[in-house]
Amino acid sequence: MLASGLLLVALLACLTVMALLSVWRQRKIWGKLPPGPTPLPFLGNYLQLNTEQMYNSLMKISERYGPVFTVHLGPRRVVVLCGYDAVKEALVDQAEEFSGRGEQATFDWLFKGYGVAFSNGERAKQLRRFSITTLRDFGVGKRGIEERIQEEAGFLIEAFRATRGALVDPTFFLSQAFCNVISTVAFGDRFHYENKELLSLLGMMKGSLEFTATSAGQLYEMFYSAFKELQGLEDFIAKKEVQPSSHCLPLQEKKNPNTEFYMKNLVLTTLNLFFAGTETVSTTLRYGFLLLMKHPDVEAKVHEEIDRVIGKNRQPKFEDRAKMPYTEAVIHEIQRFGDMIPMGLARRVTKDTKFRDFFLPKGTEVFPMLGSVLRDPKFFSNPRDFNPQHFLDEKGQFKKSDAFVPFSIGKRYCFGEGLARMELFLFLTTILQNFRFQSPQSPEDIDVSPKHVGFATIPRNYTMSFLPR
Repeated sequence: MLASGLLLVALLACLTVMALLSVWRQRKIWGKLPPGPTPLPFLGNYLQLNTEQMYNSLMKISERYGPVFTVHLGPRRVVVLCGYDAVKEALVDQAEEFSGRGEQATFDWLFKGYGVAFSNGERAKQLRRFSITTLRDFGVGKRGIEERIQEEAGFLIEAFRATRGALVDPTFFLSQAFCNVISTVAFGDRFHYENKELLSLLGMMKGSLEFTATSAGQLYEMFYSAFKELQGLEDFIAKKEVQPSSHCLPLQEKKNPNTEFYMKNLVLTTLNLFFAGTETVSTTLRYGFLLLMKHPDVEAKVHEEIDRVIGKNRQPKFEDRAKMPYTEAVIHEIQRFGDMIPMGLARRVTKDTKFRDFFLPKGTEVFPMLGSVLRDPKFFSNPRDFNPQHFLDEKGQFKKSDAFVPFSIGKRYCFGEGLARMELFLFLTTILQNFRFQSPQSPEDIDVSPKHVGFATIPRNYTMSFLPR
């Protein structure tokens, strides 16, 4: 009996020592991590965060702990990078170490490491090369895709004209147009704007993106419905991919799970393209319409430049932007102010990494706060204000900024950047060539603050009129 008791005491002592050693080892590693607020067991720092405004909450923490800090999102330990210097040092100067993809819980449920945006390692490299080649072969950056965008812009103009100046929500008009550009790249065809399949696809994408920007705590009961929408997106893409007109699939490799061009990868890579090429870009332009109605003087200057450089008798061309510095500055400022993906896509260090005076163990997740770069006061004089002068020099010529990073930077930058730039310029100039915007509210009453700021920035819902010029 005594022996049994001693054995039990010895066992408990051993377990206690092992637990203390484990804690000591963790603290030894954690002590080299950037500073941050003390986490609670399981909850981490969630009680210190407003999950409805996650970006703003993290920026508030940076005011106390500096531009590089550690935060615990439940059991997840994340290093947060704020400001141009920290983000550039990580994503550009140490690009290889910070090239891994971190977790994005809502999307990870569907993608499971497949697809170009959310994969890692060799899979990510091959799919990225494949995606860039596919876009290039279709003519992205060349005249071919420009003609396709111009054609779609024409369809969009007719759709707006058919509203006859009535108040409308522009959301699905814009989503349909941008989706059709990607649909042409992916499937070789476009949808009519009344197509039920298209409207269903756009509704699922819009709902999924908005879900990522809202409070997970308040929407916990909606998780399964959101996942159902994501599964519906995958099913939609898979059905279209097997059609002969699809441009995206190396057919001989579709059913071979040993290649990165296995059907699952290609379907989800195509879905990545739809998310990035439809919802984010159309939401940027939707935010832009709201900003131009808030600032009618800016809209008037763009109208003047369009009339002077392009006129009214031909469609805008992408090459026109070289002669339109003010319009180019306005588009950049819309992207900067709109700040579509303020926290960036999460990164992960691919090996044990020394960053500044800190040590990041292999696998550490990293949030590169792109919004903090787009609002870095060292680069933008009034970062909280919408002001196209941020991208104009003293002579009124367009000037670039190293802190303009809406497409991210480094090895995992958005490879669709060229397509997005062309779309934003051609769609906006074509629309403003034909219409002026009118809000049911006076400019001073228009609220341009976002509805949600989480993974994505979501503008407020609004209606407007498209009045022929």
